[in-house]
Amino acid sequence: MLPEKFTERMREMLGEEYPRFLECYERDVAHALRVNSLKCAAETLRAQAPFTLTPVPWNENGFYYDGGDRPGRHPYHAAGVYYIQEASAMVPVMYLGPKPGERVLDLCAAPGGKSTQIGAAMEQRGILILNEIHPARAGILTENVERMGIRNAIVTNETPGRLAEAFPEYFDRILVDAPCSGEGMFRKNEEAVSQWSPENVELCAARQDEILISAARMLAPGGRLVYSTCTFAPQENEGTIARFLAKHPEFQIEPVEKFPGMAPGVPEWAWKFGSGQEKTEGTAQRDSIRLIAASSAGLDGTIRLWPHKIRGEGHFVAVLRKTGTLPEKRSVPVQRGLKEKDAREYLDFARENLGLSLAGILIKRKDQLYLAPSETPSLEGLKVLRPGLHLGTVKKGRFEPAHALALTLQPEEVRHSLHLPADSREICAYLRGETLPVEGEKGWYLMTVDGYSVGWGKQSGGVMKNHYPKGLRKP
Repeated sequence: MLPEKFTERMREMLGEEYPRFLECYERDVAHALRVNSLKCAAETLRAQAPFTLTPVPWNENGFYYDGGDRPGRHPYHAAGVYYIQEASAMVPVMYLGPKPGERVLDLCAAPGGKSTQIGAAMEQRGILILNEIHPARAGILTENVERMGIRNAIVTNETPGRLAEAFPEYFDRILVDAPCSGEGMFRKNEEAVSQWSPENVELCAARQDEILISAARMLAPGGRLVYSTCTFAPQENEGTIARFLAKHPEFQIEPVEKFPGMAPGVPEWAWKFGSGQEKTEGTAQRDSIRLIAASSAGLDGTIRLWPHKIRGEGHFVAVLRKTGTLPEKRSVPVQRGLKEKDAREYLDFARENLGLSLAGILIKRKDQLYLAPSETPSLEGLKVLRPGLHLGTVKKGRFEPAHALALTLQPEEVRHSLHLPADSREICAYLRGETLPVEGEKGWYLMTVDGYSVGWGKQSGGVMKNHYPKGLRKP
């Protein structure tokens, strides 16, 4: 049952298209995944996967799969070979266009689908800060970043305002996948329907205004800001962008090419449905409406994704450019790292077990060691869940590698590895946490499924001891 006030507004917005829109709620949703290009080429997975994959038109690594398939239960999922991601949700990062070596922020990052898409595009180079204000969701974000093997990501648990104080005009690109009323997910999520109300739409719009203010402060001149939601509400879409542009003349909508089925934003909706004040009286309200209407030029350059026009759910995307030229240097202080003498246990482990030297700066938090990207900005005073790649635990006289380190490595980058076929009983046993009978040299082994790293094992006395994390083990 769709909320009555929601259907009334959608009928008024869509007119003769409304019956087609309503019909889509009777159809099955489209299931999709995105291949992790840090670990696998798209065509390689298509050849290997035991399920049917059909390309998503707007993402070279995106594929639809049949609803009867269960890729989340396959060992490749545990190895981070792909991320199960709704097809429309792949669009914002495509327009963000992150490049290797850049400074990029995902401001509202959990659970991590778009974050890991950014990380793959950056190819382990540059500085990627992923922020999530809710601690539990930030923990889920961290797990997904680690599963996908991203080395250059820093996960923070801060308010946008606090981050804006720490990183003034620092980032080349910022994604604001804003918390919203979730109307575009009604087909997939019954909870989104039960939680919807006109009042919540207004609360979301006000929150989005505040988030964008902080994002504007953090974007460097010449930088790109992509704003996205998974709602149909103009108050949270065209209205939010119009209100933002009215107060930030240094930003302009950047026209982008649309794929077949993608529709333009509707400028008239910014004032007719978008202000939240069109039916009230008073000078302040009338001025607000006029301000929004005057700022609506160019809103047809934004993008709407409708479930009755594409094979995907509802989304809105706006690409904004900040006036100016990207500076070569930023004024933010740089994070200091450990000296080599203070990381002896890890360096000894690396010499004995790894076939490469990972670039970056070492950061130690209690007994945990991390590798942050070179030129990482100072993280002092911020709530940081993951200050870089988690390397492992420093224990007295020895070093125990982290699961995250295993998932970012390739078999050729370690001294020892053990390859298990995806359809074997051994990989199932490993993912359950069982030991395996294995002969070979003593020491740490990178465990792989069809060559994709999935965790650590430690060989001793003809037995491969299992170091797959207990919290991830399959029953």
